[in-house]
Amino acid sequence: MSWKEDVYTVLERDPAPKSFSEALMFSQGLHAVLLHRISHRLYLRGEYKMARLINYWARVLTGADVHPGATLGKGVFIDHATGVVIGETAIIGNNVSIFQGVTLGGVSTAKEKRHPTIMDNVTIGAHATVLGDITIGENVKIGAGSVVVKDVPPNVTVVGIPGKVVQRNKCERDRLQMVRQESLPDPLLEALNDICTSLDSLERRIDSLEEQLKKP
Repeated sequence: MSWKEDVYTVLERDPAPKSFSEALMFSQGLHAVLLHRISHRLYLRGEYKMARLINYWARVLTGADVHPGATLGKGVFIDHATGVVIGETAIIGNNVSIFQGVTLGGVSTAKEKRHPTIMDNVTIGAHATVLGDITIGENVKIGAGSVVVKDVPPNVTVVGIPGKVVQRNKCERDRLQMVRQESLPDPLLEALNDICTSLDSLERRIDSLEEQLKKP
């Protein structure tokens, strides 16, 4: 994949840049991706120190810490790179959108696959955390602030802590349309509503029994 394709990815998904040159010069997420692609090639050649040096300065310049060992597919878009952390064994597919503060982290210190695999066309909302050697299926949307620690099937929306499937998505091509936050179901609110409904039902039954007991 050429660096120009990465620039066009930014222009496709970020309405802020007004031109190719503006996106190239001022998109921190783009810089994080481009510098990672360089460091990743060095990493694969065994030039680990140089790869980590580029990774270090990329973090200083962009605010994103993408380990040289991580694999990024085509069309990966990092918006407002600040706070993004992607671990060494993470695998990210094609056309994935990652927003600020996202962590793709590990839960093991063993030298093995310990970071997530993100399949194609996934959108990960701001400050979401995906932990461990798990797989996030194609076309998944992860809501902002969610914490995902288990495999997620394709074509669903996940929100909450821990992340729960709350909506099944159509497999539309337009994966870039983030689900509006106010339209995402709230698992906690739904649970409270279920409890309230059960309590109302119990109160009605108790009232009915009291009325029967009052009858001579």
